[in-house]
Order: sequence, then C-alpha cells, then structure tokens
Amino acid sequence: HGHFVEFGGGLVQPGGSLRLSCVASTDIGYPFGDYAAIWVRQAPGRDVEQVAGINSDGTHQWYSDSVKGRFTISRDNAKNTMYLQMNILLPEDTAVYYCTPGSGANNYHAPNDGRDYWGGGTQVTVSS
Repeated sequence: HGHFVEFGGGLVQPGGSLRLSCVASTDIGYPFGDYAAIWVRQAPGRDVEQVAGINSDGTHQWYSDSVKGRFTISRDNAKNTMYLQMNILLPEDTAVYYCTPGSGANNYHAPNDGRDYWGGGTQVTVSS
C-alpha cells in the first residue's frame, strides 16, 4: 500500500509556530475518511511518541499531555489531508513527525506506531 507524505516542518525559535500537513497517497489502501488519523513523533534516541489523534469525521480529538493546549489537529477528508497546528513550540518538541491511521473510525491505536504508513516524515527543530 501507499504511504502518507508529511511536510511543513522547519527550524523555529521557542515560542514560535508551525503548521504540519500530511497527505494520503492515492494508493494508501483504505478510504482515508473511514479511519482515525494520528500524528506521532520521534526524537533522536527516544521512543516514538503519539502526540495527537482525530477521529474519522473530525468530531473528536485526542492530545498527549505534552502538547495539550498548544497543538491542534484537524483534517479535510475531501483532500485526504490531516494537519497539525503547533503553537508555543518548545525545544522538547524537536523531532521528526509522521502520520498514521488508527485502527478504526474512533480508534487511536496504531499498531507498530503505524510505521507501515510513514512517509519520509517532516523535521521540526525548535532552537534559539
């Protein structure tokens, strides 16, 4: 099956903002709008961390405690695209960000961190 394409990362100072996007390839292998979608990140030397999820129709969102109140997840099923608005960025947000589907419309579990669907990821670096 295909993969997601993640983009929008960059270098930003602490307190800054970035908006990440994630587009499902046309051969992703499932109807994008039928499954929850999740942003995960991996910092050097650390385990993959699940940071935000959104259900299939966008009516419910979940956030990890580390990003709650700073990040906002959204999706546009007509464009097979998911977004992550990141505000008040901190150095500890530095990581490569990936997206993955959940296990169902309202299920935020991603087997094996969703690695089968990862694209190249997008690097976010927060540094002064």
